Amino acid sequence: MSINPFTNQATVSFLGTRWRMFWILIFGYVLSLLTLGIYRFWLVTKKRRFYWSNTLIDGEALEYTGTAVQLLVGFLIAVGVFLPLYGFFFFLSTQDPQTAMYGYSGAALFLFFLSGYAAYRGRRFLLSRTMWRGIRFSQSGNAWSYALRRFLWSVLTVVTLGLAYPFMVASLWRYRYANTWFGDRQCTFDGSWKNIAGPYYFIYFVFVGLLLAGIYFLGETTGARRIDSETMQSAPLAFGLISGSLIFLSLSYFFMRSRITSRMLSSLSLGKAKLKVQVKARSLIWQQVAHIIFLVLTAILFLLLIGFVMGDVLEPLIQSQKAELNDVLQLGWYNLVIFGLIYLAFMANLAMLNELIFALGFWRLVARGTIISNEQDLRTVRANGEESPLVGEGLADALNVGAY
Repeated sequence: MSINPFTNQATVSFLGTRWRMFWILIFGYVLSLLTLGIYRFWLVTKKRRFYWSNTLIDGEALEYTGTAVQLLVGFLIAVGVFLPLYGFFFFLSTQDPQTAMYGYSGAALFLFFLSGYAAYRGRRFLLSRTMWRGIRFSQSGNAWSYALRRFLWSVLTVVTLGLAYPFMVASLWRYRYANTWFGDRQCTFDGSWKNIAGPYYFIYFVFVGLLLAGIYFLGETTGARRIDSETMQSAPLAFGLISGSLIFLSLSYFFMRSRITSRMLSSLSLGKAKLKVQVKARSLIWQQVAHIIFLVLTAILFLLLIGFVMGDVLEPLIQSQKAELNDVLQLGWYNLVIFGLIYLAFMANLAMLNELIFALGFWRLVARGTIISNEQDLRTVRANGEESPLVGEGLADALNVGAY
C-alpha cells in the first residue's frame, strides 16, 4: 500500500494468489478426510491467516491470532448447547404430523433467531483476533439485541413482500459497525436506507411489473389457472415477460450486491480516517460466469471418472428402474468405498470452486477497491480490547453463519 502525498489517500493491496489457496485447500481436505473431519479447524485457521497476512494496509499486513484449538473447543461447546435441541427433534418425531409440523416450524424460527446471535458472536471472535500494527480490533454491543433486531426486521421484510429490505440492511449495518472498535477508536457509520433505496425499488418494481404482466398475458392467452410447460409454450409473449423478469432479477442481484458493499462500506470512518470502497457489478458477474464454467467442467470430469472407473459395476443399477438397498450393497464394500471417495472428492471440488472464485475473489475485489483518506489519523490510536470467548465462534460454525 502506498500513500499519495498530494491527495493524502492510501490504497489497500491484497497479495494472495488462488494457486497458493488451492494447495492449502488440497492438503486441508486430504488431512480432514484422514482425521474424520477434525483437521478442518486447522484448515479454517490456515485460510484466515492466508487472507489476513496477504491484506496490506499502509504496507503492513493484518494479523490473525486465533488458533485451531480455540475453534475446536468453541465447536464442542456449541455441540453441548445443541444437545437439548436434538432431544426436542427426537420428541417431535414421536408425535402426530400436525404437532410435529408446528414443532419443527417453531424450531426453524428459533434456529433462525439463534443464527443472528451466532453471527454477531462469531464476528466478535474474528475481530478480537484481528490485529494491525499490534493493535487489536474488537466489537461491543449485545448479541441478543442484534439477533432480535435481525429477526424482527426479517419478519417485517417478509410481511411487506421485500419493501422493508433497505431499512433492514441499514439498521443491521449500523448496529454492527457502530459497535466496531480499532483499539480505543470507535467506528462511525453514517449510512442510511437512502444509500440503496433508489436502485433497490427500481429493480423491485420493474421485476414485479414484468412478472405480473407475464402472468396477465398468460391468463388472457390460454385461460389457464396454473403455469406449466405446455401453457408457457402456447403464450410466447407471457413466456418472454416471465423469463425476462427472472433474468433481470438474476442480473440485478450482482448490481445490488456491489451497490450495498460499496455504499455501506464507504459510510465507515475511524476518527478522521474514512473508507471509500468501489466494487463493480461486472466483476461479480464475471465471477459467476467463471464459476458456472468450472462447475460444468467439474461435473463432466467426474461423470467421466465414474464411467471409466465404475461403469461396469454401476451399469446394472443404472438399467434398473428401481434400485433397492440390497442391490446397492451387492456392489461390494470395495466398490462402495471407491464410489464414496469419488463423491467426497466431487463435494470437496465444489467447496474449492466456491472458495477460490467467490470467497477469495470477493475479498480481493473489496481490498483492491478500497481507498483510505486521512490514514495518518489511525497512527494516534492506542491499543485496547481483549480476545472474546470461544462459544460465539462455535455457534457460528455449527449454524454455518461464519465467514472465512
